[in-house]
Amino acid sequence: QVQLVESGGGLVQTGGSLRLSCVDSGRTFSSGAMGWFRQAPGKEREFVAAISWSRGNTYYSDSVKGRFTISRDRARIAVDLQMNTLKPEDTAVYYCAAGSKVSPDIIASWYLGRGGMDYWGKGTLVTVSS
Repeated sequence: QVQLVESGGGLVQTGGSLRLSCVDSGRTFSSGAMGWFRQAPGKEREFVAAISWSRGNTYYSDSVKGRFTISRDRARIAVDLQMNTLKPEDTAVYYCAAGSKVSPDIIASWYLGRGGMDYWGKGTLVTVSS
């Protein structure tokens, strides 16, 4: 079974960088997409970025485009999120997610924050101080 484990969260100052990693410790994920969502205190979960496993197509929310970069490592069965030029509004719990299918409807679900993913990690906290 897919078991997602996140790492790399922490406290950083405005303008700083962090790199999040997510590994499938069960080593069973093989197709579909992996990505990141986040949830700030008092707010709904929102989509951050995703990457298709086979072609490496990337998807970003407007709020992080140009600052965050998602990448995949098929040997590690992992997805990384490089976060640069961090802002206080990036403060949130970041959740890794994986889904077995990719389609226009599923991609739309990501952007609406409604999931479209089958597996979720427990989350890692990112705090950006002003």
